[in-house]
Amino acid sequence: MKDHFMSEEYQEDDIHLRAILEKYLIHWYWFVLGALLCLSVAYVYLRYTIPQYQASTTILVKDDKKGGMLSELSAFADMGLGGGMKSNLDNEVEILKSRTLIERTVRELKLNVSLTRKGNVVDAELYQEAPIRVYFLNTKPSFYTELMQFEFVKLTANSFELTNKTEGETSKLLSSKKEFRYGEVIPTKNGDLIITKGITEKALNRYTERSINIIVTPLENVVASFQARLNINPISKTSSVVEISVVDPVIAKAEVFLDNLIRIYNEEAAADKSYISENTSKFVANRLLLITQELDGVEQDVQHFKTNNKLTDIETEAKLFIEGSTEYNKKRVEIEIQLNMVASMLDFIKKSTNSDLLPTNMISAQGDAPKLMDSYNELVLERNRILKSATVANPTVIKLDQQLASLKSNIVESLGRLQSNLNIQKRDLKGQEGLLDGKIGAIPVQERQFRVIARQQKVKEELYLYLLQKREETAISLAATEPNARVIDAAKAAKVPVSPKKRIIYLAALLLGLLIPLGILYVIELLDTKVKNRLDITDKFNIPFLGDVPRSDTPNEIISTTSRTSAAEALRIVRTNLDFMLNQVPDGSAKTIFMTSTIPGEGKTFISVNLAGIFALSGKKVLLIGMDIRSPKLNEYIGLPSLKGLTDYLSTKNAAIGDYINRLNNFEAFDVLLAGSIPPNPTEMLMSKKLDALFSQLKTEYDYILVDTAPVSLVSDTLIVAKHADTFVYVVRANHLDKRMLVVPNGMHREKKLPNMAFLLNDTDVTKGYGYGGYGYGYGYGNVVAKKPWYKRIFMK
Repeated sequence: MKDHFMSEEYQEDDIHLRAILEKYLIHWYWFVLGALLCLSVAYVYLRYTIPQYQASTTILVKDDKKGGMLSELSAFADMGLGGGMKSNLDNEVEILKSRTLIERTVRELKLNVSLTRKGNVVDAELYQEAPIRVYFLNTKPSFYTELMQFEFVKLTANSFELTNKTEGETSKLLSSKKEFRYGEVIPTKNGDLIITKGITEKALNRYTERSINIIVTPLENVVASFQARLNINPISKTSSVVEISVVDPVIAKAEVFLDNLIRIYNEEAAADKSYISENTSKFVANRLLLITQELDGVEQDVQHFKTNNKLTDIETEAKLFIEGSTEYNKKRVEIEIQLNMVASMLDFIKKSTNSDLLPTNMISAQGDAPKLMDSYNELVLERNRILKSATVANPTVIKLDQQLASLKSNIVESLGRLQSNLNIQKRDLKGQEGLLDGKIGAIPVQERQFRVIARQQKVKEELYLYLLQKREETAISLAATEPNARVIDAAKAAKVPVSPKKRIIYLAALLLGLLIPLGILYVIELLDTKVKNRLDITDKFNIPFLGDVPRSDTPNEIISTTSRTSAAEALRIVRTNLDFMLNQVPDGSAKTIFMTSTIPGEGKTFISVNLAGIFALSGKKVLLIGMDIRSPKLNEYIGLPSLKGLTDYLSTKNAAIGDYINRLNNFEAFDVLLAGSIPPNPTEMLMSKKLDALFSQLKTEYDYILVDTAPVSLVSDTLIVAKHADTFVYVVRANHLDKRMLVVPNGMHREKKLPNMAFLLNDTDVTKGYGYGGYGYGYGYGNVVAKKPWYKRIFMK
């Protein structure tokens, strides 16, 4: 089975923590007193502090970014208007927190007028349960800026007393009249006051013992108070649901304030929307009137233009003109062709003989020329047939020639007439074509002029139709304006006050009651630079530590054989530790132990005397030498009749040291050599060779030599005689020596001026935990163990 033991580090930490706890728990009564005092203050505070209640309401705010309704200016969204004035949750939250909105709410609810019931310590505000109702009529502007205070006292069932308590107010009500009747008009400097009964007569009688204060607070102060207590928080980032809350000592007033705040907010939002719609409607109506006039003027311009230019439709007529011009041009070309053919035919006829046939179908069928040419060709064919069997002189042939000549002449005349007709047609077609070409050339100018007029007409017409549409949309929005916020949960106050929170205040009071003494003790400890316990020495310096000696109940008495006090047991432990320090001293030579300290008063003489007694009680031959020759105090503990000692021996020639050594009673081998008379040259005396010879002699006669020397920080006497010491016990007194003075022994040890030096902590208070672990000495030696404090019995079993 494995054993489990605490490590040395764990034991040291446990000791340190225990020492810290003991350092504060020793003052347990301060912690109890501080806790009781703070809890009492907390009780009084809670008893007379007016509780504050939180009322809250939840609303859904129209937010265009999160799916809200568009504003009335959305009618002009396609024109680029109103895009920057849509509802936004952040904007609406700021509007709800605005001073203007809160001020209107306060004005409508008359929250600047309050009623308070007089109390022993604090006054309580009355609202719906108030026994009276207060009305101010014909108020002046100063009613909202000046403070007024009146005291109401019920006299009878129908009368009351009213006193002006306004600070600095010298005028009286109604020429010093103080008694009034309910419903009576009471003039004040800021308006007329009327007081009526608010609840039943039975309820009113409950307030007869104490007066009621009527306070008119400046509106600015009331608005600022509500604005500071109003909290508006969105429920989440993805929704437009907002929670609005206010803290007030009167639940009903907080609920009414929130409900009316939302109502007024919706009313103002609706008024803003209606105002926009009304202005939009007026603007549209005015524009419609103007656009109607402008549109009528443009249409008249169109009419005049078409009348002056004899136009109906420019595009259609232009198309007809172009088609007619093309047709005339085509006909003119055809006539040109006919003229060319007629000219060619005339030229052919002139050159042809009676045997040549005339070409047919070359000219149009106009006139008789084609028929004559056909007849001519028949006669030619007939003549040519006859010539095949006859000669030219044949009468038939001659007759045919005559006929052909006649027909040719007729054909020429017919072609001439045809040519004349074609020329006439050509001139007519050319004239018509020129007329059409002139009209076609004028079309671009007319079209440009008409398009300017038509464009104005189209713009005015479209704007007119657009305004007609927007007028109807605006009329619809004006008639169907909905609230900007929808109430999800009506205002409701919690029954548990949000402040003061009793548990938190009591807990804070308890902690404060513990922390204040702790802080004071901690500050005192910070300011107290005295050495307290062994940890102040062992944690900072690498110097041996012999032990700590508790405060002795009999500091002026030498330890006896029967002593079982904690100081005696501590010195016995020190004696044992000294034996380990002196184990290098050779046998046959006395073990020399020097006692010193930093400053006087640290108890080195007390330690010297009692430690020498401890060694003497163990059966050793002990010599105690007083070597603090400047301020000898050894005899204060021993009480010898003769004060002669070391200095007398050193200053007297041929003197025997035995004449100056005294044996103490109740001890078998405890000798004392006092310091003697205070010399004028102590340093030179301690440097004499006679002292060196004395130590050489005494070391052969005693087992232990204990020397009480002077403090090292004041004189150099101790350093002069340090060479005779086997070990130095450096005494440090708890709660006496400043920690900063520990640099003195540390320097002595580092520079080895005090051989084999070790610390001893003197005068520790075991009850305050300044000893090692805080426990008393003497266990197992017959005495009752020191009784532990209550906190040790609880926490350190």
